[in-house]
Amino acid sequence: MRSQDHDRIFLSPPHLGRHELNYVHKAIEDNWVAPVGPNIRGFEQELCQYTGAAHCVALNSGTAAIHLGLAVLGVGPGDEVLCPSFTFVATANPITYLGATPVFVDSESTTWNICPVRLREAIEDRLRRGQKPKALIIVHLYGMPAQLEQVLAVAAEYEIPVLEDAAEALGSRYDGQQLGTFGAVSVLSFNGNKIITTSGGGALLTSEARFAQQVQFLATQAKDPAPHYEHSVTGYNYRLSNILAGIGRGQLELIEDRVKKRREIYTWYHQHLQASNLLQVGPPEPVGSRSNRWLTTLLLAPAQTEVTVERLRLHLESHNIESRPLWKPLHLQPLFAQAPRYGGAVCEELFRRGLCLPSGSAMTDTDLKRVADAVREVC
Repeated sequence: MRSQDHDRIFLSPPHLGRHELNYVHKAIEDNWVAPVGPNIRGFEQELCQYTGAAHCVALNSGTAAIHLGLAVLGVGPGDEVLCPSFTFVATANPITYLGATPVFVDSESTTWNICPVRLREAIEDRLRRGQKPKALIIVHLYGMPAQLEQVLAVAAEYEIPVLEDAAEALGSRYDGQQLGTFGAVSVLSFNGNKIITTSGGGALLTSEARFAQQVQFLATQAKDPAPHYEHSVTGYNYRLSNILAGIGRGQLELIEDRVKKRREIYTWYHQHLQASNLLQVGPPEPVGSRSNRWLTTLLLAPAQTEVTVERLRLHLESHNIESRPLWKPLHLQPLFAQAPRYGGAVCEELFRRGLCLPSGSAMTDTDLKRVADAVREVC
């Protein structure tokens, strides 16, 4: 059957229940439709309760959270920030907002996240060049925890503060601890394709009250205490609205159900596709970690097949199934062609061989079978 015979299966669409309407209706009834209100305070408190973070500031995007997180860590013009190359561009763009330069580091092949060995190499080389990195961004790609013990040890050895980008990883754990609580500042995203959504939105988590206070100040146009509008520094309009925070509160009530379903989807794909020596569904979880399996990914085995990622993607598209290549490494993007980078072979190979499969938590067994059957037709 071709595309016209079936409804479209999207990669990771929003999955709403009835919980969200209760909060949204209440906000409208009480006329709390501005970027202040009880839903914002409630959402921030509930995120702290779920993750174990001490402080939370709800913002209008994960990108805004990275921007302000780097700002409160002191990143500014002329600085360098260490960043994985294998990630979405929103991880690195805020570095440039601040006039700093990203320094890209390759992945390791176990979790696909930033490589501790390459990280040390990058730091030592930047120091030899007289430029100590101002901060390090750690990303948990597709919900998979990075090798935090090793990476954080390297950062601590060189006294480099860490921003933890857990935009894809709400509900994932490392050694029993929720991701989003390992950085000096940490970031979540509630974009429409994330495991829970506020339509658009994000949050900054931190154990430091001073960071939370500074982020909230900057996110609300940096208004100085005065009866009139007084401004001493540049501020931003980055606060989440009370209505969207209400959607987030309803979504957060279902987070463990959403994680459970995404993990079941990964297990189903693994059981039904991994048997082929042409495909690897993964990566596997490191011992002691829990991935939320935000997106299930597969790698083609180049030695076994001439099928390309693009051929497979187009075949799925012909069946009205959305899929997406793994992230194109940022050091290969024209935007960052001049940025320093350390390694690159691992993430370039992952990009060449990898595809994200539909993983939305509302998928049915029929949907999964459609995807698997279409993959098998090509592979």
